[in-house]
Amino acid sequence: MSDVQHDVIVIGGGPAGYAAALYGAGAGLDIGLVENHWIGGTCLNVGCIPAKELLETAHVYRTVKNASQFGINSGETTIDWSVTLTRKQTIIDQLVGGLTGLLKGRKVTVYNGSGSLGADHTVSITGGESGDIRIRATNVILATGSQTRTIPGFEIDGKLVVTSDEMLSIEKLPASAVVIGGGAIGCEFASMMSDLGTQVTILEAMPQILAGCDSDAAKVVQRSFKKRKIKVRTGVSVHGHTPDPSGTTTKVAFGDDESVEVELVVVSVGRRPYSDLLDLSGTGVVVDDSGFVEADGRCRTGEPGVWAVGDLIKTPQLAHVGFAEGMLAIKDILGEDPQPLDHLGTPWCIYCHPEVAFAGYTEDAAIAAGFDVVTSSHHFIGNGRAKIVGETDGIVKVIAEKRPDGTGGRILGVHMVGPWVTEQLGQGYLAVNWQATVDEVAAFIQPHPTMSELFGETVLSLTGRSLHG
Repeated sequence: MSDVQHDVIVIGGGPAGYAAALYGAGAGLDIGLVENHWIGGTCLNVGCIPAKELLETAHVYRTVKNASQFGINSGETTIDWSVTLTRKQTIIDQLVGGLTGLLKGRKVTVYNGSGSLGADHTVSITGGESGDIRIRATNVILATGSQTRTIPGFEIDGKLVVTSDEMLSIEKLPASAVVIGGGAIGCEFASMMSDLGTQVTILEAMPQILAGCDSDAAKVVQRSFKKRKIKVRTGVSVHGHTPDPSGTTTKVAFGDDESVEVELVVVSVGRRPYSDLLDLSGTGVVVDDSGFVEADGRCRTGEPGVWAVGDLIKTPQLAHVGFAEGMLAIKDILGEDPQPLDHLGTPWCIYCHPEVAFAGYTEDAAIAAGFDVVTSSHHFIGNGRAKIVGETDGIVKVIAEKRPDGTGGRILGVHMVGPWVTEQLGQGYLAVNWQATVDEVAAFIQPHPTMSELFGETVLSLTGRSLHG
């Protein structure tokens, strides 16, 4: 038994956990952080950061390959995948090193090992460089994150069948691939591989890809994928795969006696909470049948003095949601009576080509919630900056409450598909979360020529008058 006592122990060093640690230490709390693998968690090491680096590689390749459209003759476009992987790892190492330095600078005590929680806020640490020890704290934050889900019939071997973890470090790009799952991660991988020359098929069980997106936005992505010869099959189930005796390809069975032979299968069917090692015996923390820790709007669990944040609880599995929840828990520990997070207004960003970004209600969800709505959509094909950069696939769609005269009132949702929309969502996100009205937002001057002015044009049209559209 160690006699170490902290104000707060955080179990898990991913975005939610390290945000809590940094924010709490900045507020003067004595923090202990337990991490059994990577500081930075999935996001920095096998998630957000490496995935977006590979997508940026695809973007650069696509740009160079099409440079002749701008009068630039660059010759044959090739890719050295080993250089890509080295660059990816360099970025990861730099960010992890920076984070480690931040934790050290704020005097966060980092323990390497697996942390489990027992009675009286005792945390047992095992299996790591810190040795087998037990420490205590007045408050404990559970932040062990999530891990990739798998499906029967597709055993992960790291060669023919991979999840996102292995996909980010494959030794070479396949000539052909099946992506099982057409959600955000699946579409990102499909887009990246297609841009780099892989023949890709997406198999999705739901009626549309990007199931959480507005249907009009999802249709734009699917049309773009079709133009780029990415095959998309929705409403189909997969039934397993049969490797070729050579071990270089496998045949994936799906739908009604259909199959496709590919060099790689990417299983991208979501993530499950990583609550397995937490123990929790002798505590009032409740874990549901899906493995999620039950928590209220302030991330409090059933055990007094214990919070749960990030992918461990049933909120959007996004790094920035984890950041917010980690800080919320610290504010609650400090007695600041924080307001629960409103996850309806969460910003979502998907980095496939074309990009997708949204916040607030979809049109269908707004109607289901009882709102009388009016919508407006404008296409990037008419935007000057989009034409200049040669990226005109996409729309901006705004959903607003309908006033008696047919014009828009409060803005309920903003949905964007197109070039750089992940960097354009800011004003739409603020409009939704500040419950701004169409008239209020339309009064602001939009810079020209920019892609972001398309949002202003779309809002303006909901006032009953428009400019270009």
